[in-house]
Amino acid sequence: MTLGVRGLVYDRAANSVFLIRHTYGPGWQLPGGGVEAGETLEEALARELAEEGNIALTVPPVLKSMHFNRRSSRRDHVGLYLIEAFSQTAPKLPDHEIAEAGFFPIDRLPRETTPATLRRIAEIFESRPVSAYW
Repeated sequence: MTLGVRGLVYDRAANSVFLIRHTYGPGWQLPGGGVEAGETLEEALARELAEEGNIALTVPPVLKSMHFNRRSSRRDHVGLYLIEAFSQTAPKLPDHEIAEAGFFPIDRLPRETTPATLRRIAEIFESRPVSAYW
């Protein structure tokens, strides 16, 4: 089985979420990636948030849901974490992997936000039923 993590980084004061846009694919999405050998889900999440957003966890994140990502493979699962306590050392500048990154108000997300990202945000903030699929 392949495991991945995604982080829904939420700035409550600004009612905004952190999204990234990769250099190699379309759409805005939640930061995250694969869990490497020897890593826990939380360690992978912390690494990905640091790499993709200069974001550090200040308290443990909350696992909200697990999803089967059938578009990636027949064995890919993604853990979605809610992060409400964090620090950002500096805005994330573009690099070889991240074309753009930033915080967006929940009611004004970029038009190119991916459908899966919109579903996860709705599941958490609008109490929509949680899908088993990413």
